[in-house]
Amino acid sequence: MEGCNLCPRRCGVDRSSHTGVCGVRVEPVVARASVHMWEEPVISGTRGSGTVFFSGCPLKCVYCQNRKISAGCFGKPVTAERLRQIFFRLIDQGVHNINLVTPSHFTPVIVKALEGGLPVPVVWNTGGYDLPETLRRVEGLVQIYMPDFKYADAALAGKYSGAPDYPEAAKKAILEMFRQTGPYEIGKDGLMKRGVLIRHLILPGNPENTRQAIDWVAETFSPGDVLFSLMSQYTPVNAPHPYPELDRRLMEEEHDAAIRYLEEAGIEDGFFQDLGSVSESFIPDFDLSGI
Repeated sequence: MEGCNLCPRRCGVDRSSHTGVCGVRVEPVVARASVHMWEEPVISGTRGSGTVFFSGCPLKCVYCQNRKISAGCFGKPVTAERLRQIFFRLIDQGVHNINLVTPSHFTPVIVKALEGGLPVPVVWNTGGYDLPETLRRVEGLVQIYMPDFKYADAALAGKYSGAPDYPEAAKKAILEMFRQTGPYEIGKDGLMKRGVLIRHLILPGNPENTRQAIDWVAETFSPGDVLFSLMSQYTPVNAPHPYPELDRRLMEEEHDAAIRYLEEAGIEDGFFQDLGSVSESFIPDFDLSGI
């Protein structure tokens, strides 16, 4: 791969012989592949989501819960053939879908692994920092997009993730995802079959960023277009770091204010987390299970 331009970093590194900004080379590195019950109900259902956690990441979020794999790049390299075997092993366990977590920097190899399609929906679970042209490479292979919309505030994106271009990049990516899938579809079994589910994690001490993120979704999409998930599971696993406002969990008043704003914005298609449900149990054990 000469001159990698798969993500908005466009670092131009030859990842066949060197690591890019994402920290990894071309061949997918996987840290865990297992049945996961902690996604939104329309994804996890009753039998779980077949979740494959990829290592490396183009974002540099100081609060990342998965730092062991995102920054540490812990994991095992796999071929496209082995990746497809992993998908079918999970399908044999009865999962409702195959959920690819942070996959974008491995897109060319994942496309090979998905050739011929799968008998269950494929979920493209990303940080939202994607390029439309990369997303077009998986059009027709992915049925459900589950992007984060971490920041509507460019300064905050630069401060916490080293990516001041994040808001505009994520907006373009989400619009491309919606172009591909159209309005979301929920089956009679209550599971998502197609569409876009946008996630936003409330960050402590940054209410305006959450309000702006909600505003963009409300202004951009009509009822029935996308699902929106307001997440309150922020856990200060990497504390202490240079930003003391992030060295604590959400306060109840922050959580409640965000939910009120969501309701006032008129977004009814989606989910929000109860503050009491938050714990480090949401963080998987990256132990090479299933690989």
